[in-house]
Amino acid sequence: MTSSFPASTVLGYPRIGPDRELKRALEAYWEGRSDRAALEEVARRLREDTWRRLAELGLGGSPSNTFSYYDHVLDTAVLLGAVPERYRHDDDLTAYFAMARGAEGLPPLRMTKWFDTNYHYIVPEIGPETVFSLDAAKPLSEVREARALGLETRPVLVGPVTFLLLSQAAAGSPDGFAPLDRLDDVVEVYGRLLGALAAEGVGWVQLDEPALVADRTPAELAAVEAAYGRLGGLAERPALLVAAYFGDLGEALPVLARTPVEAVALDLVRGTPGDVGLLAGKTVVAGVVSGRDVWRTDRDRALATLRAVRERVGRVAVATSCSLLHVPYDVERETGLDPALRGRLAFAEQKVAEVVGLAHLLVERPGADVPRLSAPQARPSTSGARVTETRAPEGGRAPYAVRAAAQAERLKLPLLPVTTIGSFPQTEELRRARAALAAGEIGEAAYEDMVRAEIEHVIAVQERLGLDVLVHGEPERNDMVQYFAEHLDGFAVTRHGWVQSYGSRCTRPPILHGDVRRPEPMTVRWARYAQSLTSRPVKGMLTGPVTIVAWSFVRDDLPLRDVVLQVADAVREEVRDLEEAGIGVIQVDEPALRELLPLRRAGQAAYLEWAVAAYRWATSGAGDHTQIHTHLCYSDADQILAAIDALDADVTSVESARSRGRVLAVMASGVAGGDGRGFGRGLGPGVYDIHSPRVPGADEVERLLEEALRVVPADRLWVNPDCGLKTRSHEQVEAALANVAEAAARLRERHTTR
Repeated sequence: MTSSFPASTVLGYPRIGPDRELKRALEAYWEGRSDRAALEEVARRLREDTWRRLAELGLGGSPSNTFSYYDHVLDTAVLLGAVPERYRHDDDLTAYFAMARGAEGLPPLRMTKWFDTNYHYIVPEIGPETVFSLDAAKPLSEVREARALGLETRPVLVGPVTFLLLSQAAAGSPDGFAPLDRLDDVVEVYGRLLGALAAEGVGWVQLDEPALVADRTPAELAAVEAAYGRLGGLAERPALLVAAYFGDLGEALPVLARTPVEAVALDLVRGTPGDVGLLAGKTVVAGVVSGRDVWRTDRDRALATLRAVRERVGRVAVATSCSLLHVPYDVERETGLDPALRGRLAFAEQKVAEVVGLAHLLVERPGADVPRLSAPQARPSTSGARVTETRAPEGGRAPYAVRAAAQAERLKLPLLPVTTIGSFPQTEELRRARAALAAGEIGEAAYEDMVRAEIEHVIAVQERLGLDVLVHGEPERNDMVQYFAEHLDGFAVTRHGWVQSYGSRCTRPPILHGDVRRPEPMTVRWARYAQSLTSRPVKGMLTGPVTIVAWSFVRDDLPLRDVVLQVADAVREEVRDLEEAGIGVIQVDEPALRELLPLRRAGQAAYLEWAVAAYRWATSGAGDHTQIHTHLCYSDADQILAAIDALDADVTSVESARSRGRVLAVMASGVAGGDGRGFGRGLGPGVYDIHSPRVPGADEVERLLEEALRVVPADRLWVNPDCGLKTRSHEQVEAALANVAEAAARLRERHTTR
């Protein structure tokens, strides 16, 4: 008989460790400073600590199989045996990291954003010939680990439909093939896995299907019903919880209601109950505590939602809206935050306590101390009026042809100019100095001397390698968003608030809690110093308003559009001051433009309209002779090419190396056929994948550039890496950039002698 679902649970939990223990263990392993046994021991301790802590907090049901060495989607590919032949290796961990990071002579799989979050997942490759086979070692071993501690857990898996919808067709697949065509074969493997878990005595399994909160075709919905009808009909299986988060299930809700699954998890923070009565007879796992932000839950509102759902379906469990992967561990560690602000915050531990407390209150056992968000603190009344006014560029900039001529006269760049995206490697000495400065162990003057020395080094390296438009390397910046948050009013930053972005890469999202203003210039001094060291143009480097907001935890008392426009005002002021300081090239990056795109088409046009308007407001004050660049990476930019074009940047750089030119493929017909989808300005498709340690050869880069030249005219093509170079070593960067510059020089000579 199926056991009842626990009264409280979370859909997932952070896995990097409170002090980024996993990051350090991974990087030590990759660099050969530790072995596999040491890495596995760190992983084991992190899993054990998580399960023990969730039990101590009183959580009714804990998840397992949420730990990952790199990415849970990649883990699912391994579980299904969907490892492309080129990555297969006698050592399973070697193969795993080759798919994630690449290996000598072997690029990694493509990487992109997990729905509308800043988490990156590895994109599986599925073709008609992919042979699926079950490798159940990971979920089974985690169940056994937890059981050895006296704890029963619920294994969590990416569901079969979402897995295939997020995959891409393997190279050489016939026209019209889609990975979802292999659903029957994948479901057969899931069925065998469920049988193995049932034999292990597992009571419940969670299958994550966030793809169901986006628009789905009738054929895709039919695939959902077929998959879960088949899995639900297995004679030997655990009870099934299907978790859909990041929005409303919409038309997928009645589809799941018709299947024999025992429970459905709904995101009731970003979504609504909808026709929840259709789920009567099943358990509704009600996600009323947000897994995406850091604000305390409104207890009364959450209880009202829970009681309303219970009246319609009968059986309700309390949960987070999604995995807590997207929030830091524990706000109590943030002793440096203003106490009034900290009292309004809840990180993962506090959110678990909220879930547990709400579950007690729901059954009228008010013994738990439930954190409650107090009445909102008074905020400046000027904020709403100030930001809701329409931002229209003051006449706008001149047409691109006029600007291009003015910029060519000023900058005098060669054909196929070579540049980088912004950051250079952050040395260990710089990180230690920044920490020492924060701790008061060194003075500001000593720290700034180190920053100047690093800028001098980076400028000299770029000149020696033959780059045409230089960057100062951003040695003074800890992060492309946090740095600006530290220099703008309305933000707070944490010391321990780390969140995984991908693999070992972690960020500390700032907390945007008040009105945003720029007290003084943020980047001008360092840009001016870098430009004084060279006769070549040096880019001023800024993060765009959408990205600053997207990669922060944002106040919830104003519409997102209004918050973005506040930040756009600050960026506009910085652009003006950089231009007045003599900086002729200014890059305003918007890598999160696609990330914030609503998952449903109904909301996408309105979002893109105000997001593009915010960017143009931030940049349109620049003169025609100032070249405006923007950058987008790892976010399926090909889906919003019209909006990117509407940004009206003079040069746009995009991720392209790892994705094998997907953006270029979409653009080709637009440039050639004039249907408006192509770029009419400068374009820099990335030729160096900086998220992998491998160094591309000059011949490889030259081939990528030749592909780009079939789509982009030579007089508008730029040569650059996919992204900033912060995560790589100086040795890797210098070797790679030397090859990039050599490839550009070869092609430049070929094109100028024709």
